[in-house]
Amino acid sequence: MKNSEIADILDEIADILEFKGENVFKISAYRKASRNIREFTEDIEQLWRNSELSKIPGIGKNISDHIDEYFKTGSISKYKEILQKIPKTFVELMKIQNLGPKTLKLLYDRFKIQTIDDLKNVLQKPEVLTLPGMGEKKIENIRQGLELYISKKAEQRISLGVALPIVSEIVEYMKPVCKSISPCGSLRRMKETIGDIDILCTSQDMKNVIKRFVEYPGTSRVIAEGDTKGSIIVKEKSLQIDLRVVEPDSYGAALQYFTGSKQHNIKLRTLAKEKGLKISEYGVFKGEKKIAGKTEQDVYEVFKMPVIPPELREDRGEIEQALKGELPELVELKDILGDFHVHSDFSDGSNTIEEIVKKSISLGYKFVGIADHSRTSRFAGGMSVEKLIERNMKIDEIARRYPQIKILKGGEVDILGDGTLDYPDEILAQLDFVIGSIHQGFHKNVTERMIKAMGNPYLDIIGHPTGRLISRREGYDVDIDKVIEYAGRTGVSLEINAYFDRLDLNDINVLKARQKNVMLVIGTDAHHINMFEYIKLGLAVARRGWLEKRMLLNCYNPAQMPLRRKNLVKYIPDMIKYK
Repeated sequence: MKNSEIADILDEIADILEFKGENVFKISAYRKASRNIREFTEDIEQLWRNSELSKIPGIGKNISDHIDEYFKTGSISKYKEILQKIPKTFVELMKIQNLGPKTLKLLYDRFKIQTIDDLKNVLQKPEVLTLPGMGEKKIENIRQGLELYISKKAEQRISLGVALPIVSEIVEYMKPVCKSISPCGSLRRMKETIGDIDILCTSQDMKNVIKRFVEYPGTSRVIAEGDTKGSIIVKEKSLQIDLRVVEPDSYGAALQYFTGSKQHNIKLRTLAKEKGLKISEYGVFKGEKKIAGKTEQDVYEVFKMPVIPPELREDRGEIEQALKGELPELVELKDILGDFHVHSDFSDGSNTIEEIVKKSISLGYKFVGIADHSRTSRFAGGMSVEKLIERNMKIDEIARRYPQIKILKGGEVDILGDGTLDYPDEILAQLDFVIGSIHQGFHKNVTERMIKAMGNPYLDIIGHPTGRLISRREGYDVDIDKVIEYAGRTGVSLEINAYFDRLDLNDINVLKARQKNVMLVIGTDAHHINMFEYIKLGLAVARRGWLEKRMLLNCYNPAQMPLRRKNLVKYIPDMIKYK
């Protein structure tokens, strides 16, 4: 449900209006609407679709128009407009408990604070006590709120690519004493970042399960060791891992419950209530009688639906589709026939083309795409035209020795500042596929450059389309919705870059691309053959984006692969129209 997301935006609008000293009645209206939307149990998107927003108290025409705009465009122009009128850091500062917009306004007017460090320094100054309403108690409350905010922010979520290998190792270590065992929570749903790390198991040897868990060789500290629960800190990354042991008869219900998401479980509990049932981590009950709980299949069968894949359990319509028997048949690892985005030692990769080919064969791949950097990416060993031709000749030589796999001659070609590609068309024509990527000028007409690049008939794929790095940057200044739209019109595919710190496109944008019938590509961006493992992370994003194998180029044999250039005649009119 989008209730919380919309409520957050309305709250921030109210905060900004209060900071600017706007009409108190207008501010109150936004706060009231936000509170009512947050507490309303029905899905606001469904109310909007049914023209029933008036069912929520406090939703007048102005707020209703904002909500309508949000669901039609994905944003609220009023919010964007007022954000431009305050320093960018103020939205963050106003989240600090006990500070508030009015106090922030006082501190800004007097001391021109704009950052958390500014706030820390000002709270040490004796002059702050001269401001209206600022006594010792008030200042201490703000300090406490600031400390709480910093401590919460320090609880960084863990990258999926970091958490998954560690938890997988622990699960394998625990299997000898467990009848069934699985990660839960956001890790099982394969979200790009993970909060708490929980493992659930059941065993016929309950006494020894926790004992074995706390004796895991990677443990640096034992936090808790009970009869059915254990908690450890592992040496690698200092992660906390919790293990819960449940009775076999409740394992399925507990696995469903602790996998989540919260919104998915709320929807399931609502269905249960409508049927006169109760669902919890212990099972599904009709009165006092337990009617399901041993397996997840038992739990979902009560509601006459198949087991919903964990990656879909985000309350994005999966329950409704399951009830209608219309869940997509999600792409699986066995469907992946190759990797499109691999760098060799002809640019900045660590392995030779032959080593890459051998690794691909060992994985059962039917093809592998060698996509070395183009000449402008000098920092990444970008190939001159002469070196590219040399590499292509090397691929031909190796291909003769390994006929069981197709080696695709590709390139990760820079999209330049004017939207042209980094090699002339006569060179691009010699490649089997081209990934167009932006590696410089992240805030310079990125959307326009991508759209212009799509007009080149030899561009097949846009690489890492938003340019984000999860751990350290938000990405390009790009209108990704517009890029997705043009990709749909021109037949260009978009990459799910599977490198764990990119995972770009994310699942939400994959969903949008799916709705626009845009073909997707998973590329590991491998610079070493060990990085081929990242294909599983890209697959997780694809599954969270509801992708079936027909929409993923990796699932096609090379001869049948629907690359854009093979369907060029179909797209030429749109390329001309939208150029």
